[in-house]
Amino acid sequence: MKPAQFRHRFAFPRHGDGHGENGQKIYFCGNSLGLMPDTARTRVEHELERWAELAVDGHFNGDPAWLGYHRTLEDALMRLAGAKAGEVVAMGALTMNLHLLMTSFYRPKGARRKILIEKGAFPSDRYAVASQILLHGLDPSDDLVEFEPGADGLIDDVAVADFIAEHADELALVMWPGVQYATGQRFDMARICRAARDNDVPVGLDLAHAMGNVPLALHEWGADFAAWCSYKYLNAGPGAVAGIFVHERHAEFSGPRLAGWWGHDESTRFLMGPDFEPIRGAEGWQVSGAPVLNLAALAGALDIYREADIDSLQDSETDLAERIAGIVDALPGEPLEIVTPLERSRRGCQLSLRVRAGREQGRAAFEALQAAGVVGDWREPDIIRVAPNPLYNSIEDVDRFGAILERSLGRS
Repeated sequence: MKPAQFRHRFAFPRHGDGHGENGQKIYFCGNSLGLMPDTARTRVEHELERWAELAVDGHFNGDPAWLGYHRTLEDALMRLAGAKAGEVVAMGALTMNLHLLMTSFYRPKGARRKILIEKGAFPSDRYAVASQILLHGLDPSDDLVEFEPGADGLIDDVAVADFIAEHADELALVMWPGVQYATGQRFDMARICRAARDNDVPVGLDLAHAMGNVPLALHEWGADFAAWCSYKYLNAGPGAVAGIFVHERHAEFSGPRLAGWWGHDESTRFLMGPDFEPIRGAEGWQVSGAPVLNLAALAGALDIYREADIDSLQDSETDLAERIAGIVDALPGEPLEIVTPLERSRRGCQLSLRVRAGREQGRAAFEALQAAGVVGDWREPDIIRVAPNPLYNSIEDVDRFGAILERSLGRS
């Protein structure tokens, strides 16, 4: 598949008063918020009309009725996650979902009480795991293990797997990202899950920067659970409804969970009984009523992924990433270092560019890029992140970016 095959289906922010494609901003920030697909607007407007026409009856009438709207997304999410029926559901928000899942799967006992994460994890992940440790009356300074990267800022997958095997008698949970948010490194999730499973350590994956970005095979890998957001690569909009995966071996889960009525057996939910009877599979972790307007935006975004093939998108990602790498390598004076591994199996869309001159000049270069119509993002102290998305970014975008980048670095 060629890059930007679906470009015409997305709304681009404008640069100044520009018109036509050259008046569009160069949008390389889908790792923070994806662009709006036209189908998201159509789907949301349709549900607004149904709300106006049906009011409360929309819960039970129409195609689909709101009561089961979330199930219309299951097939697309299954394909993107590499999951089986009953293993995925669109629900909640990412950190909230991680808390719900860790409540069930982080069960410290005896010497096995530690959680393993990567050093430099996204702050919300670290807050979440530390607070889970505190909830069990334990101390994060003792029981939160942060795996250190190497001198290059990257983490060795084999070393992580070996660490899990060597310290399994202390670990109660491995909580690992699919793609590291700052460096853009894609992890060997299969290896890490296998190491955890081989040593009877529960393993969860944070797929915030992986879902819709890289191929996944969660069922095959054997992760106990996973969670993701939908506003990045899935392009479902700000505050979009997130999603979870729970492996089918936990379909009849009888351990502790934070229960709510939307996770209760649908056939008896409206009898309003006092005892919780969970739905089989991932749906049993739902808590509150499904946010239909948010689900509609996600449904519209997933319409694009029903047409696009994630493996073909990877081919296009490689074309774009290699083009940017060539541009960076050709810059006079080597002002930038590409932190992200360039091997296809070790990255997704995002490339993290370290400004060798440091924060002051790096920030000036980033602001010059912004002023010229390039939308990326900045991570302290010296990283410019760019994430060309093959759904809507083109080789021409990359070439325009290259020319602007050289000028911007010259001004910093």
